[in-house]
Amino acid sequence: MTATIVDEAQLTRIREFLYREASYLDRPDLDAWIELYTEDGTYWMPATEDQIDPLNHISHFYDDRVMMEIRRRNFVHPRAASKDYKVRASHLISGIRIVEQDPASKRYVVTSNFHCAYWYWDKQTLYAGTYRHELVDVSGDFRIQHKRVDLINCDAVQDSMILYL
Repeated sequence: MTATIVDEAQLTRIREFLYREASYLDRPDLDAWIELYTEDGTYWMPATEDQIDPLNHISHFYDDRVMMEIRRRNFVHPRAASKDYKVRASHLISGIRIVEQDPASKRYVVTSNFHCAYWYWDKQTLYAGTYRHELVDVSGDFRIQHKRVDLINCDAVQDSMILYL
């Protein structure tokens, strides 16, 4: 992939896709969110700054579609802690940039900044950091092949995370 002049129409499509993903996480509609991923899609949240390998180092998350499905089922299970008290979230995304693109293979690497505030059990928690999405255009809509979430405090002790960022 190469960095080239950005097509504003494509950037708009990507921006709208990222906003749609955020809205699914805010609701939370994990069924719709998981469908945004390719079959081999992964979701990764490193536990250290500049971590390059999710397999040989500790991560907060490194989920494939199977693990995402398990977490989704656990989240909506009648006995899940998430059923005791409603989770409310708000994702803000800014600074969306296409950093690599290959129009021939319809692949794009996109970075953005985020803030996510969520309310659970009478406590508000704020997360902030950078997203890196590796997207592929499939039949006119994007799918996430890989999503990396770099928290600004990734190496701090984290409370149990009740939602995907």
